[in-house]
Amino acid sequence: MTDRTGTGSGASGSGPDGFGPESTGSWWDDGDEDEELDLYDESSIRSRPNPKGNRPRTKTRPGHTDAEIARVLGVDRGRYTILLDEDTDRERQVTAARASELRRNPIVTGDRVAVVGDTTGEEGTLARIVRVEARTTLLRRSADDTDEVERIVVANADQMLIVVAAANPEPRTRLVDRYLVAAYDAGIEPMLCVTKTDLADPEPFLANFAGLGLPVFTSREDDIPLQEIAAALVGHDTVVVGHSGVGKSTLVNALVPGARRATGHVNVVTGRGRHTSSSTVSLRIEDGAGHHGWVIDTPGVRSFGLGHVNTDSILKSFTDLAAIAEDCPRGCTHLPDAPDCAINEAVEEGRLGEAGRARLDSLQRLLTTFAR
Repeated sequence: MTDRTGTGSGASGSGPDGFGPESTGSWWDDGDEDEELDLYDESSIRSRPNPKGNRPRTKTRPGHTDAEIARVLGVDRGRYTILLDEDTDRERQVTAARASELRRNPIVTGDRVAVVGDTTGEEGTLARIVRVEARTTLLRRSADDTDEVERIVVANADQMLIVVAAANPEPRTRLVDRYLVAAYDAGIEPMLCVTKTDLADPEPFLANFAGLGLPVFTSREDDIPLQEIAAALVGHDTVVVGHSGVGKSTLVNALVPGARRATGHVNVVTGRGRHTSSSTVSLRIEDGAGHHGWVIDTPGVRSFGLGHVNTDSILKSFTDLAAIAEDCPRGCTHLPDAPDCAINEAVEEGRLGEAGRARLDSLQRLLTTFAR
């Protein structure tokens, strides 16, 4: 009879279970099988990571200590026109792309960015933006007042020139109010320029802003105060905003010869302007005495959402009223129907005079604009 080991039950030298040290058969052989299995070892295979789906291989990113700082002049379909070595003999414009790690970070006109790569500016070259420097101001807007998604208009501007027409199209007080709210929220100083004053008297419109102390320029087709406006813009980064058709691009072309910003006309039926400027761009303005500033021309808009604005920023712009507001009850809206409002009481008692009454009216109109 043959047992499970394939040897006779009386096989010589085997243990009682047939697997003793003297057994000639075994279920495991320590021979050359390991060497044969080594031929199928896949530990040395290197798989290429998916660049779109994998996390960075390390959290330590390059410091780019050799990066150069540049000004963003304009953006066009993923390509950025930047200015390197500003105000030096080596000043040059360079085309750049955004590094992949910045794909979620918006880069806008007026930004200061760090760039690496080919920064010669020669035709066909492309630099790479690797970092956005800290911003001093940020002008933002939303699609409407209920939309919390903000759209960055421009960065690092310290002045805003609001251009409005006295007629054709008719001036829109509420739209100017919205520009003012956005400017105060961003910490930008606003100015007002009324064009086409040969078509209508601008004074009734300007009376709405008498309490704000805004610098105001008036312009007509045959008399544009270029020197006066340029003097206010030199030494600053000024964003120019306005309704379509008010003559904003015409003004920019007059201030910056060679700008060649597209201009349009107003529809005689609807009274609406046509969008002509399609992109935001920085243009250098000079005063002829060796001084210069930057004019940032923006496309004309018909609405300006304020869903991102903090109302506290509006009050802070009225420093005299803000000091009185410290005596207001918590949560005071400072509107005409606000109970126990210290500002309303000061005006009613005549402590602020007529100028204070006008400023309160302007503040309340801006707060009402935001509330809507």
